[in-house]
Amino acid sequence: MDDKLKIKISIADRVYPLTVNPVQEEGLRSASKKIDAMIKQFEENYAVRDKQDVLAMCALQFAAQVEQKQLDKSADLDDAFARLKEMDEKLDGILSK
Repeated sequence: MDDKLKIKISIADRVYPLTVNPVQEEGLRSASKKIDAMIKQFEENYAVRDKQDVLAMCALQFAAQVEQKQLDKSADLDDAFARLKEMDEKLDGILSK
């Protein structure tokens, strides 16, 4: 049995029909709302010529957020590794006594 859903997502006043897994529906609808909110924000705050410019800025904003999260995660992992290494050295010192 095919358990895919046929949904319609609206972005920038255009409707896109999609066939998705049920677990993806909520995320796609939420993403659509965030994109539309960002479009509205860009249109209100900047002199924008057309929707393509606004959509390009939205794409850049979302991509930058993803990249920053990856950089932050990498920095967190490096920090955690350094702390674990320090703890390991302290434990070695205690156990060797």
